[in-house]
Amino acid sequence: MLVLITYDVNTEDAAGRRRLRQIAKQCVNYGQRVQCSVFECLLDTAQCKLLQAKLLSIMDQEKDSLRFYYLGNRYENKIEHFGSKASYLPEEPLIL
Repeated sequence: MLVLITYDVNTEDAAGRRRLRQIAKQCVNYGQRVQCSVFECLLDTAQCKLLQAKLLSIMDQEKDSLRFYYLGNRYENKIEHFGSKASYLPEEPLIL
């Protein structure tokens, strides 16, 4: 299923900046960054729960915000992209 993950981390102090880097690093391990604090991740249920647990252990629930949007397996018609950044297909190989 395709999961859209967004986060907003309070970076007023060094601990917040560290949390921001740690959350981004975990998201990069599971998906593709599509905007600064937005990732598209193609996950199965177990991977999704594991990533969610990792992110929740990093975030400060008093200062930060984390959102998961579950787009499912038929996500192709739910996404429209406009603008300069090239789009990609999550199920196809990503060549770096």
